[in-house]
Amino acid sequence: MPETAEAELRRLLDVMAALRDPATGCPWDKVQSFATIAPYTIEEAYEVADAIARQDFAALPDELGDLLLQVVYHARMAEEAGLFGFADVAQAITDKMIRRHPHVFGDAAARNASMQTHAWEEQKRRERAARAQTGTLAGVAGGLPALTVAEKLTKRAARVGFDWPDAAAVLDKLDEETAELRAELDGADPARLADEVGDMLFVLANLARKLHLDPEACLRGANRKFTRRFGAIEASLAGEGRTPADATLNEMEAAWQAAKRAERQPVL
Repeated sequence: MPETAEAELRRLLDVMAALRDPATGCPWDKVQSFATIAPYTIEEAYEVADAIARQDFAALPDELGDLLLQVVYHARMAEEAGLFGFADVAQAITDKMIRRHPHVFGDAAARNASMQTHAWEEQKRRERAARAQTGTLAGVAGGLPALTVAEKLTKRAARVGFDWPDAAAVLDKLDEETAELRAELDGADPARLADEVGDMLFVLANLARKLHLDPEACLRGANRKFTRRFGAIEASLAGEGRTPADATLNEMEAAWQAAKRAERQPVL
């Protein structure tokens, strides 16, 4: 059985320090920087989300460990640079959680989930104001996935009344953007096409928000579905000794539709 959480965290911090030791550390780990590690941090967060989506709870501890390593890695590099250490990271998030939950750690009145969401956002607004980030859209991290940024930007704008009235109105806007993209197809100007496709994606992110859906989760689900159904196409053709390269588009479409029908059949 593992030791206490404190002991295991200390062991991880010691391992990270050893990996970064200038004299005896790992050659790869020693030369990494915030910039080179940041992509791994993003990747590991997505792998956590993927394990949760697949309900693979046997794999989740390992994925969460990979994500924790990223925090430890960044904190170690910051400590070496004299900027901050892991204790500062832990203190910052602990203080923030206490500050944003006065109904638990203070004398504020009890809240339901909706009231807490509103209070949380208001506290975040005050914290941004204290950092001189006063604009409605200030503080939305540009490094997030673009669909997530679009959802967050429009959620912020909606708080001050700049929003579509309902999901049907967003669909009307999507029809408008689709027509604008169609109008640009003949000219095939890459810059204008990119602009119009971007507008469509932005509207779709808004549609997900109005339907109380996470646009990133929706797209990840669609990716998994495509992977599953295309795998069924390959399996079907393999049974005939063929590959997709040997098949016509109509044959692959037929296999795709068969895969869709199979997914809809009830499991007996």
